[in-house]
Amino acid sequence: MNQRISHISLLVSDYDEAIEFYVNHLNFELVEDTQLEDGKRWVLVKPIGKDNFSLLLAKAKNDHQKTRIGNQTGGRVFLFLNTDDIERDFDNLIEHNIEIVRPLKEEAYGKVLVFKDLYGNLWDLIEPAISNP
Repeated sequence: MNQRISHISLLVSDYDEAIEFYVNHLNFELVEDTQLEDGKRWVLVKPIGKDNFSLLLAKAKNDHQKTRIGNQTGGRVFLFLNTDDIERDFDNLIEHNIEIVRPLKEEAYGKVLVFKDLYGNLWDLIEPAISNP
């Protein structure tokens, strides 16, 4: 058996605003932006790297969904982004005025900080500790 999660849906208020943030501020790659019926779009973004996992940017379509934008996990960290250089990415967050919620610190598993995306979702940015075999 071979299974994997390929996408996770992230509620957004506007496709283009979300694409601009993830591509131009977090340096993600735009994988696909396909127009569908009724003004919907299939928009996938992903961190640059080898992993095929991506975020499906899903525009909220009703009042109930709109209440969930930025709070899909009840205020807990929602997404975990690993990096090979947290200082580089920290500088990028600062350069783009992205809010750092918990400052950079060293943990047993590596260096970590928490930031908010443009909608308020919390992200862990992690540079994993290098384990010595």
